This record gives sequence, C-alpha cells and structure tokens, in this order.
Amino acid sequence: MAAAPHDLRFDSGRLCLDLVATAAAGGRPGEEPYERLTTPERLRAWLLGARVVPPGTPLDGVDSGWLRHFHALRGLLHRVVHAEVADGRGSRAAAADLERVNALAAVAPPALRAVRDGDGALVRALAGPPDCGALAGLVARDAVELLTDPAARGLLRQCEGESCGLLYLDTSRGRRRRWCSSEICGNRERVARHRRRALNGKGARGQDGQEGVKPPMS
Repeated sequence: MAAAPHDLRFDSGRLCLDLVATAAAGGRPGEEPYERLTTPERLRAWLLGARVVPPGTPLDGVDSGWLRHFHALRGLLHRVVHAEVADGRGSRAAAADLERVNALAAVAPPALRAVRDGDGALVRALAGPPDCGALAGLVARDAVELLTDPAARGLLRQCEGESCGLLYLDTSRGRRRRWCSSEICGNRERVARHRRRALNGKGARGQDGQEGVKPPMS
C-alpha cells in the first residue's frame, strides 16, 4: 500500500535526508507544501522511527521548543545539502549556514549504556534523559559526514517525480533508481503514463473515424 502524503518517511538512505523529507512540496502541481512534523508527538515518532534514540526511549520531554529546534535544523540542512549537491554544478552552501551546521555537529552525542532487556539480551539505552541539542547534533553530524564523503555524494539523487524533488541515496543495483519511493512518486508516474496512453489512444481512434461523428447517410 502506498504511503499517505503525511506519513513519516525513512527511505532516503541517510538520517539527515530523512529529516529534510519531513517537509516536502505538494504531490501534484498547485498543491501546497505539507508538513510532516506538525506536533511534538510527531517529532517523537520521527526520533524513534529514524533511530535517533534507541527503541523504547522515553521522550516525554519533547515539547514545542524541541519542535522549533528541529524545524530550524531541517531548514538549515535543506539549504546546505541542496546548495552543495542537488544540481551537480559546483554550487556552494552559504558560509554562515556551514558554520551553523558545524556548530550543531560539535555538540557531544548522547552517552549510551548496554543494558539487559526482558529476554536478557544486551541492548542500547541512553545514559541520561534525552537532550535536544545532543540529538540534533547527531543529525547535523550525519550531514557533515555525507557532504564530506565523495562516495556518498556520488550516490545522491533528486527524485524525478513531478513536484517532488526529495533527495536520496541511490544504492540500487545499476544505480537506476529514479524516485524517492517507487510506491509513491513511482506509482504516481506510472498512473500518469497510463492515462496519457489512454488519451492518446482515444485521439488516434477519433482520427481514424472509429469514434467520431458518423457521416450522414446519402
């Protein structure tokens, strides 16, 4: 089943790109951009789904202040990543934006502990309460690693879906992936192609006189 427009997405191949994907253009021309991180609850779901924190981590402290911070980080990463790699023409991110990304990435990551779960297996857990700056730093650090890794940058693609433009890493066989998601933009393109073929077929039949107005009887 195809994801709904407001579903959280975790298919870009990088943590920083998954955050950027939480705000995207409308799926069709004329549609307004949509926001996937609308509430602190949605941010909690994203932090867990993107594995920014270990599964089961309590996130009761995530509030509107966290939401504003991650919205700002997302806008910053969108500008930097698109400026650096989206068009492939040697453009550069603004120096002030790069400095901000570096400052956020320099924040110490959250400390981890090895603990036993209910079955006795060792699993990761945070050593203390989640900190907004530390978790945002993990995302910013992923962006630094992506932008400074020539191999990873070489896999970056921009979705060919109409009015989409999300960035993702193409790790597919043959590097022929065209869409951010085959189930969303890919399926939308296939439906549009089918409709164009159907319309072209009707037009051709009309020109042949098979579906036009019949000539009057003599």
